[in-house]
Amino acid sequence: MKKTVVLYPGLSVSHFVPMLQLADALLNEGYAVKVAHIDPALKGDIAMAAVIGRAAASRPSVTFYELPRIQDPPTVLHDAKFLATYSDLLGRHNERFHDFLRSLPPGSVHALVLDVLAAEALGVAQELGIPAYSFVPTNASAFAIFSQLPSIRTEGQPTMKELGDTPLDFHGVPPMTASHIHTESLEDPESEKVLLDMLVATQQRANGILVNTFLPLEARAVGALRDRRCFPTMPPVYCVGPFIAEAGLAGEKHECLAWLDKQPERSVVYLCFGSVGAGNHSEEQLKEIAAGLEKSGHRFLWVVRAPPHDDPKRPFDPRADPDLDAILPAGFLERTRGRGLVVKLWAPQVAVLQHRATGAFVTHCGWNSVLEGITAGVPMLCWPLYAEQKMNKVFMVEEYGVGVEVLGWQQGVVKAGELEAKVRLVMEGEEGELLRARVAEHREAAAMAMKDGGSSRAAFRQFLSDVGKLRLRSTR
Repeated sequence: MKKTVVLYPGLSVSHFVPMLQLADALLNEGYAVKVAHIDPALKGDIAMAAVIGRAAASRPSVTFYELPRIQDPPTVLHDAKFLATYSDLLGRHNERFHDFLRSLPPGSVHALVLDVLAAEALGVAQELGIPAYSFVPTNASAFAIFSQLPSIRTEGQPTMKELGDTPLDFHGVPPMTASHIHTESLEDPESEKVLLDMLVATQQRANGILVNTFLPLEARAVGALRDRRCFPTMPPVYCVGPFIAEAGLAGEKHECLAWLDKQPERSVVYLCFGSVGAGNHSEEQLKEIAAGLEKSGHRFLWVVRAPPHDDPKRPFDPRADPDLDAILPAGFLERTRGRGLVVKLWAPQVAVLQHRATGAFVTHCGWNSVLEGITAGVPMLCWPLYAEQKMNKVFMVEEYGVGVEVLGWQQGVVKAGELEAKVRLVMEGEEGELLRARVAEHREAAAMAMKDGGSSRAAFRQFLSDVGKLRLRSTR
C-alpha cells in the first residue's frame, strides 16, 4: 500500500493552485495523494469551483473528496470580518475532516499538509496522531512579518492603522511601514485575534512549514525564520518552490497567444490584476490606464474586468462580462488596434509571461503572479491592491530588485502619466535593462532550485525524510 499524504487546501484559487503543484511533486516521489476540500459554493466562489473541477479532471491519480456540508454555514464576504467568518467556516468542518481521515485505512495517512489559514485543523491531526504541516502559499518574507505580529500586537499597543506610515523593523526583511502591513482584517478585532491565534498555533502545533519560495530569493527572511533567537517556537521551515501553474495543456491556444505570436520579441506590456476579481478597477482608473498605454506608444495585452457599481440593490459580480465600449475611452480600441489587445476577464497568464513577445508585466503583486513573472524572466511594474501585496511590492523593489513601483495606488488612482512613464522606463530605459538582468538571475536560480541537487528539491526530500522519522517514532 502506498504512503498517502492528505492535502487540505484553502478556499481560494491563489492558495489552491500551488498546492496542486505540491500534489504533483508528491506523486512524482511515489506517494498517493488525497485532497480534502470544502464545497466552494459555501464561499460563493465560482472560479474556485471551476479550478477544482479542472484539477480533478486533469489529475486522475489524485483523489478529490468534498467534505459534507455543515448546517447553516456562515456567509463569507471579503470584508473586515473575512478572517473571522472564514475561520468559523473551516472550524465547523473539523468534525467532517476528522471523520474523513478516520474513514481511511488505519496507518495509511503518512502526513497532512494544511493550508496556513486552516490552523484549527492542526488539532484534528494531533488527536489522530498524524504529522501535520502548514503550507504557506505566499513568500517567506511576508510570513516572517506576520509571524512577528503576535509579539508586537499586545493589548494597549497602537494598531497598524493607527501607526500609519510609521516604519517598523522586523527580523529578516527591509523596514516596513505599518500602512503596508495593515489589511482590512486587522481593522476588525475578532479577525485580528483569529489571525494572531492562527500564527501562534502554526508555530506551536505544526510539525513543519512548507513555503512556496526558493532559498536564493529569500535567504535573509528564511534565515530569520530558522533563527531560534527570533522565533523560539518555529518548527522546521522548508522552501519547496516555486510551485506555479502549468502553462496550458497541449492543443489549447487562447486568442491572445496567437496575437502575441505576431509581435516582436520583448515588445509587449502585459497587464493583469489577479484571477479572482477582488481587485476590479473603477471606471475612472480604467480610463487612466487606457490613456497611459495609448500615450506610451508600446504594444500591450490588457486583461480587463467590469468596474464595481454603486447600486446597493444589485450585487456586484466581479466575473461579469465588461462592456469595453462603455468603460474605455471613446475610440481607444480603434486607435490602438494592431498594437494593443484587450482581453475580457482572463488570459492564460503563465503562457503569456513565458511568451517571447512579453517584455514587462504590470501586476497586483499577488505571490503566484510574482513567481510566474520571475520564472518567466519578465521585469514587473508593481501596483498592489489588497492583502499582503503591499508588502510584496516592497520585497520586489527593495529586496529582489525585479520591479518598479507604480505610484498613486495609495491615493486610489494611478494617473495616466505615471503609468506611461513607468512603462517607458522599463521598456526603453537603462533601469529597465538592469531589472531584466536581475530577474533573469532569479529565473536561473529558481530553475536550479527545482533540479536534482537544488535547494528546493533538497528541502522537499528533507521534508519527506522528516515525516518518515516522525512516523517511525510514533509507531514505537
